[in-house]
Amino acid sequence: MALDVGDGAALGALVSGATSVINAVNPASYTRWERDWPPLAAAILNAAEEAGARLVTVSNLYLYGQVTAPMTEATPIAPTGPKGAVRARMWADALDRHRAGRLRAVEVRASDYLGPETLSSSLLGGMILAPLLRGRTAYLPMGRRDVPHSWTYDGDVAALVARLARSEQESDYGRAWHVPTADPVTVADVLDQVQAITDRPLGRLRVLPRGVVTGLGPVVPLLGALRETRHQFERPFVLDSTAAQQRFGLAPTPLTTVLARTIAAIHARSD
Repeated sequence: MALDVGDGAALGALVSGATSVINAVNPASYTRWERDWPPLAAAILNAAEEAGARLVTVSNLYLYGQVTAPMTEATPIAPTGPKGAVRARMWADALDRHRAGRLRAVEVRASDYLGPETLSSSLLGGMILAPLLRGRTAYLPMGRRDVPHSWTYDGDVAALVARLARSEQESDYGRAWHVPTADPVTVADVLDQVQAITDRPLGRLRVLPRGVVTGLGPVVPLLGALRETRHQFERPFVLDSTAAQQRFGLAPTPLTTVLARTIAAIHARSD
C-alpha cells in the first residue's frame, strides 16, 4: 500500500493490529537525510508503539564511524558525519522507548548491499557491475579496488528481519544484530569472480581520485555527501556477524551465489 510515511494518522491506521512493524525505508534523497529522516523515523516509531507492535529497523554501519577493526554489535557508536549521527539518533530514540517498556525494538545492521533486489541502491551491483556487464566504463566514486570490504546479500537481510519479526524471545530485542555476511573481499576480487562466472570481458573500472571527489563535492551534492563514508572504501571495512549466525542458525549466502543472482538480475533488467 502506498502512502506518505510522514502522515502519522494514515500510517497508524495501516499498522493497527500488526504484531510487527519493519522500518526498511530510506529518504528519497541521499543528500537530505538530516532533513528528511527524523520525521519519517518518528512517525514509524510512534505508529509501532501505538499499535503495540514490535519494531524491527533495517539500518547500516554509518553510526560506527571510522573503525580500525572488524565491527561487532559491541563496537562503540561514534558517528563522524551527519548521516551516521541521524542513524545513531534513530536507534537511541527507539532504544529509549524499549527500555521504558513502551515497545520492543531491535535494529538489523548490514554492510553495503549486493543482490538482485537492491540494484537501484547498490554501489557494487547498480553503479559498478551493471555498466561493466554491458561493456561500459564504471566509476568507483571513492576508495580503492584493493581493500577488503564486507558486502551483505539483500536476501540475507530479509532472512534475519523475518526471523526477528516473528521472535517472541525478549532477549532478541533491545539490541542490534549484524546480518550474516560473507567474508570480506576486494572490489578487484569481485570483478575477477564476475568475469569467471560470465566468461566474457567486462568494461573498464575507473577509480575517481580522492582530490577530484573532494574538489567536486561543493558543486556535486552526491559527491559531497559521499565524503562521510569514503573511509569505508579506503581501508578494510569488515562486518562480524558471528552473533546472529550463532543465535539464529543463519549462514551467509556464498558470494558466488550472490554474484550469479545479481548478474542474472542485471541481464533481466537489460532485456
